[in-house]
Amino acid sequence: MFISCFVSAKVMLLLWNRLVEENMNVLIHFLGQFKLSPVLLVFICSHCISVYFENDAFICDSLCSVFSPLFVTWKKVVNGGEPRLRGCIGTLEACQLINGFRDYALTSALRDRRFPPIQAKELPNLECTVSILTDYETANNYLDWEVGKHGIIIEFVDDYNTRRSATYLPEVPAHEGWTRVEAIDSLIRKAGFSGPITESLRKRIKLTRYQSTLFTMHYSDYASHVKATRGAAPTIAGARLGNY
Repeated sequence: MFISCFVSAKVMLLLWNRLVEENMNVLIHFLGQFKLSPVLLVFICSHCISVYFENDAFICDSLCSVFSPLFVTWKKVVNGGEPRLRGCIGTLEACQLINGFRDYALTSALRDRRFPPIQAKELPNLECTVSILTDYETANNYLDWEVGKHGIIIEFVDDYNTRRSATYLPEVPAHEGWTRVEAIDSLIRKAGFSGPITESLRKRIKLTRYQSTLFTMHYSDYASHVKATRGAAPTIAGARLGNY
């Protein structure tokens, strides 16, 4: 996979700073000419969240010609506990990585309807994960996939002739401890279907499976990188967050 061929430590900076105010005309400029890399992609999201609060910016032309489906996930870690989902939005269609991570870093942090928008005071407790989706395949049936290996997209027409679809990233069923059937039934509900789930309904599902490469960075790692490269920890409106 094209992502795994490059390793540098710069992507999350970009993502933390992309939380730009929706109605502001803020341009994202990426410092330097970085190689395409897993960590660079996460730095995009990491850096993006700070733009929303501090109007900081970057430029990286080397990512502009690369297209892929992607997701950006924000989780919150409190008192050393298990990270809890704070926002997750992406696209199953291939998009330009630089624009995709820039836009979905903002959308997943501020406009996931399941959660209130992320606030500046939450930043020290956040971690960001980027997922690059690859290897799309049409499955033979709704059970033709592996928990922990494949993400799945289901599409079906319900009893009321309504078309429905939903997806889980590869890590979700494994994290929840679901069987394949349990994951499918959960996805059916996620797609908005509230009627009885029957074997006949499951067999009507068109399932697409895919794999992903994902990378995660906590705010503390982002802050340490900024401090090492800029000589000072990131600030929001002049105030330093956390003990960095």
